[in-house]
Amino acid sequence: MYSNIRIEDLIPTIEKEEMVLIDVRSPSEYKNFTIPGSVNIPFFDDAERAEIGTLYKQVNVDAAKERGLEIISAKLPEFVREFNKVSGNKTVFCWRGGMRSRTTATLLSLMDIHVNRLEGGIREYRKWVVNQLEQPEVSVEAFVLNGLTGTGKTRILKVLQKEGYPVMDLEAMANHKGSIFGHIGAEPHNQKVFDSLLVHKMRELQNSPYVLFEAEGNRIGKAGIPPWLSEWKSRSLQLIIDMPMEERIKEILEDYQPEQHQQEFMEAFLRIKSRMPQEVAVQIEANLETEEYSDAVNLLLEYYYDSRYQHTGLQYPETQKKILKVQNIEEAIQAVKDHIPKLDATISKQFV
Repeated sequence: MYSNIRIEDLIPTIEKEEMVLIDVRSPSEYKNFTIPGSVNIPFFDDAERAEIGTLYKQVNVDAAKERGLEIISAKLPEFVREFNKVSGNKTVFCWRGGMRSRTTATLLSLMDIHVNRLEGGIREYRKWVVNQLEQPEVSVEAFVLNGLTGTGKTRILKVLQKEGYPVMDLEAMANHKGSIFGHIGAEPHNQKVFDSLLVHKMRELQNSPYVLFEAEGNRIGKAGIPPWLSEWKSRSLQLIIDMPMEERIKEILEDYQPEQHQQEFMEAFLRIKSRMPQEVAVQIEANLETEEYSDAVNLLLEYYYDSRYQHTGLQYPETQKKILKVQNIEEAIQAVKDHIPKLDATISKQFV
């Protein structure tokens, strides 16, 4: 027989990488939100799930169950083969620990494939995430990368993370670059996905000597930042990157690659066009149409992003900020390293 497992008992096995999580919900449910690291072996595909739901609502429960049995019976051999491909300890889950995960676990046990079944399903996991966010243990010192748009803050963090520094990449969690153009070339994560990634990263970093993250607003794409994270940012030391305009333009062009996303870039610009002087907006639009992206970015920085940052990004007392005047990204990376504690080699391996 299969075993039931509570979310409180499952989490430690996930963090120790001792458990393979298998989401048996439909592909669209899985895509919208799942437990990080899970694989998807759907009990019903999207069309089948819609059909079962219609029968449940318009006919009755028995009709839905009967049709569900017909569907799963026809594809049972392939369904079981997919589970046989997964090695290691396994836990299956569905939306609320109901029919899909229970039936899956029962069928697999008949085939001598032992799995655990998450009690309460992903709904119980979501409750756990929300509870973690409401009661965060934030006792670690933080260093916040700050500075004007285009100073390479995200790239600096990624380099430091690869070198073993304890980094919390909020933009990666949101799958959004944090500006009006931040969604281009990506599909932003929703709030549930962001929350899950944030909670697991916070737990991973809770014993680190400090944490590095980027100064963000209250929202990154579709995701809202929890109040405690904004407060943590506000009371931490700000490492403010000061870089020449030409280097910032170069960084933005490399990061956003507008020549590959011309239509999306124009559509994003049109959403902020009314927030800057008309003659400037007209010139930027003309530059985008003629693919003069360097000139367009220069004007966007001068007349939109920089003026906004002056009102919000530099409002810290002198004792709470360090201005790192650099000429390029490479100098910025070294300057940040010079202003944070050096990590013990053993500790740094934990965060690579």
